[in-house]
Amino acid sequence: MTSEDIEPAVPPAHSGGDCVLLVDDDPVARLLTASALAERGWRVIEADGGARALELYALHRPEVVVLDALMPEVDGFVACERLRRLPDGEHVPVLMLTGLDDELSIARAYEAGATDFFVKTNSQWTLLSERLRYMLRSARMRDALAESQAKLTKAQRIARLGSWEWNLARRWVRVSDECFAISGLARQDEGLADWFVWTRVYDEDRPRVQSIVRDALERGGPVQFECRLVRPNGQVRIVHIEAEVDRNDAGRATSMHGVLQDITERKHAEDQIRQLANYDSLTALPNRRFFRDQFAASLERARQQGTQVAVLFIDVDRFKQINDTLGHQIGDQLLREVAKRLHTAVRESDTVARASLEAAGVAAVFSGTAGTSVARLGGDEFTVLLTDLADGDAVAHVAQRLLESLRAPFSCGGHEVFATASIGVALYPQDGDDVETLVRKADIAMYAVKDNGRNGWQMFNDAMNTATAERWRLETALHRALERQELVLHYQPKIDVATGCIVGAEALMRWRRDEQLVPPAEFIAVAEETGLIVPITEWAIGEVCRQIVAWRATGAPELPVSVNVSSRHLQRASLVLPVEAALAATRIAPALLELELTETVLMHNLDSAQQLLRALKKIGVSISIDDFGTGYSSLSYLKRLPIDTLKIDRSFVRDLESSQDNAAIVAAIIAMSRSLRLTVVAEGVESHGQMVRLAEQGCNLQQGWLFARAMTADEFLRLARAPTPAHWRAPASAARAGPTGEFA
Repeated sequence: MTSEDIEPAVPPAHSGGDCVLLVDDDPVARLLTASALAERGWRVIEADGGARALELYALHRPEVVVLDALMPEVDGFVACERLRRLPDGEHVPVLMLTGLDDELSIARAYEAGATDFFVKTNSQWTLLSERLRYMLRSARMRDALAESQAKLTKAQRIARLGSWEWNLARRWVRVSDECFAISGLARQDEGLADWFVWTRVYDEDRPRVQSIVRDALERGGPVQFECRLVRPNGQVRIVHIEAEVDRNDAGRATSMHGVLQDITERKHAEDQIRQLANYDSLTALPNRRFFRDQFAASLERARQQGTQVAVLFIDVDRFKQINDTLGHQIGDQLLREVAKRLHTAVRESDTVARASLEAAGVAAVFSGTAGTSVARLGGDEFTVLLTDLADGDAVAHVAQRLLESLRAPFSCGGHEVFATASIGVALYPQDGDDVETLVRKADIAMYAVKDNGRNGWQMFNDAMNTATAERWRLETALHRALERQELVLHYQPKIDVATGCIVGAEALMRWRRDEQLVPPAEFIAVAEETGLIVPITEWAIGEVCRQIVAWRATGAPELPVSVNVSSRHLQRASLVLPVEAALAATRIAPALLELELTETVLMHNLDSAQQLLRALKKIGVSISIDDFGTGYSSLSYLKRLPIDTLKIDRSFVRDLESSQDNAAIVAAIIAMSRSLRLTVVAEGVESHGQMVRLAEQGCNLQQGWLFARAMTADEFLRLARAPTPAHWRAPASAARAGPTGEFA
């Protein structure tokens, strides 16, 4: 009795068992083997030859294949070779059945791709079944490992993460496929020499990385760092590396292994975020936030080292006028050009800007660019930090150099633009010990330069605080001037020098504060900056209409009165409603109200100005362009605007008798007015000679101190009723226009 006769019974075969393809040309042997395997839980598919076996494999995809080695036509060896070339046939377990002690067949079986061999038997069925199950378990473990490896490889590829191991004794580095992809190197199964790996590290980063690695090998512990790798094509990638050191029993480092992740895109995104957060988008200079961080770090270092810090507050002179006249695109381009010149004018010796950046924790590890001490706070305001100063003497040289850098004209959009700057300076520790105080005092010093004529620089001094306090008190009082009825209008007459008669007036704002008249130059600019000019102008329009009614009630002739309008109303486009309200409340003829706007105000936005002026003309009021000749002065825009009057700026009238250029400009303006059928008025007439020259050129409507200064409403009424002074009338040979000053 054999061992097979006393084996315990096995459960009957069922359709859910693992599938085996049994291939044997001997039907009896095949029947016995198939029965034995079925009894042991296998689902058996039978084939009588190699060719049929390949067909059944492609159809059923069995988990394991049993091949008889010796068969006619397509034997087991050929069938195995062909099976390995089929889809999904490369790794299927194949057991080759050979004869006893048939070593040649065993060798051929392995060469053909068999997984294992088994000697044919009529009794060892359990051993055969267990051999197949072992092969199947091994195959499934291999598949699971391959699947896991594939998932890991995919995950590493998605994360741009590779692994590597450095054999210190062999000085050889084995790297994963993703490491090759990141470094741009061709795949090498055997790995890479460590000297070659070091050549891939960016030259500037190599000493730092070598120091980190040496320290890890000597002291142990995990390490992580970032560096740059250079691909063969010259492209630079930024990588993050984490590694650990392997040691032998003696504690000696034998190898280092770790991971390498490509973080180039992440670093670029971080740089972009840092750029948006810390730099001005228009000029690429540090913005207000970055400047304050940089300034605070500079102050802290100055405290530790006992040095001084200077902040220069720079404001572009008359930038608003340039922006309004030429448009925002030209204004933006001018700011970019100013930023470039300021940046170029600041030398490395003036500042330790890089240290300031690093102290602020903002400098990028791989930026490769030095910092700058020039910043843009917003609008046309810039700052320059001068750090590590032994004394304040260097400030004067830098400030003068900055002013000189702006002296040459700027080419912006086809325009030649001249720009100057006002610079205020505050010093640490003399003027303060914190950012807010020093910036505020530098700002105060800058305004002192503005008040003294612009285009210069000034150190802060305590006397400026007094001036600033007075300015704040002025602004606060101006807020209450309207409600306290402290604002009044004075009227300057307009004269027709052909007749010597008053033909109109210009209303000029005055502020009666504490029984003293505040000159317009001292409060109009404050009103503009604070926005109070809007309600003040609307009050003036209403007051002029009421005054016209009051004069009419005395029996005086009705005269047109002009009111100056600020740019704020054009920006808000709300001028129509207050004009309509004033006319409706007083019921005066709309033509008696004249609105004066400067060229700069009109050119700020020609399209919206055109719409607004047309709306005002529909109401019936007159439109005048004030200070004509100092701005755009283009015939094309004059033809587009519904205007009635041009007022020649006083700057041309002042030198009319001594300057041929001014005389030519005045003649051109008068000729332009004649061609457009516009009334022309000369302002600022102070001498009899000026009056005569203007009359000779065809301008009879004039105003200025030659005739009268601005006066109260009662004084104006008395003047209008008084006899005409003889010097108000030009010689008959000079006056060539009609009684109203309009050209026929």
